Amino acid sequence: MENRYSRNRIYISQEEQVLIKDVPILLAGCGIGSEIAECALRFGFENLTIIDGDTVELTNLNRQNFTEKDIDSPKVEAIKKRLLGINDKANITIYNTFLTADNLEQYIPGHQIAINALDFSSDVPLRFDQLCSEHKIPVLHPYNMGWGGLLAVIDPAGARLDSIERSGHKFSEIDFVEYALGNLSFWGNPQDWVREVVEKFKNEDGDMSPPQLAIGSWIVAAMCTTVLFDLAVGATVKKFPEFYFNAMKGI
Repeated sequence: MENRYSRNRIYISQEEQVLIKDVPILLAGCGIGSEIAECALRFGFENLTIIDGDTVELTNLNRQNFTEKDIDSPKVEAIKKRLLGINDKANITIYNTFLTADNLEQYIPGHQIAINALDFSSDVPLRFDQLCSEHKIPVLHPYNMGWGGLLAVIDPAGARLDSIERSGHKFSEIDFVEYALGNLSFWGNPQDWVREVVEKFKNEDGDMSPPQLAIGSWIVAAMCTTVLFDLAVGATVKKFPEFYFNAMKGI
């Protein structure tokens, strides 16, 4: 096993380490995607494509993988510099652009697994899932839950998040979170603290972004990297309408 990954031994076989190295991963969104990218790279995924047209802001620094020196820089350029500082032989491809309904098709083909970390300010995230399904690409949906992480895996042949979209209602991250909370309660694992956060957020004035913590970012980055590995080596994963939930509260 390459010395870089010698501490992965026992957990990961040499054959698995070689296998995941060149698996092409598409990261759509470089907010929470910035932590996922680093966790995946350190694990051994060395072929990453990252797309985002946003720049680093001060408010990102409580949870995203950037520093004060990165403020006002394109997120994709900042994270590429960081990732190459970890492994300068990694294949890190970046596109400093926002994904739209018009340009999605040119970026999705050629990848084995995709991560949808896009903001639900439009229907682009749902369209992204649809196109990935058409190209037989599984999609991971990560959610920062503050003290925990929530993750859905969309199988190309299975149900997508738009299957829980309510008629006449614009789908958002909150819809999936509430869907997950309902399921957790039904199966005897209620997360009242999450429900309280959701209700307080919904009652806030203005068009504020959801509250998020660094803890949730790193938890969900670890969850995503684990699922990336399982998908890459052909292991079984939970597929939507099932989901993953891990938290440091309510346990």
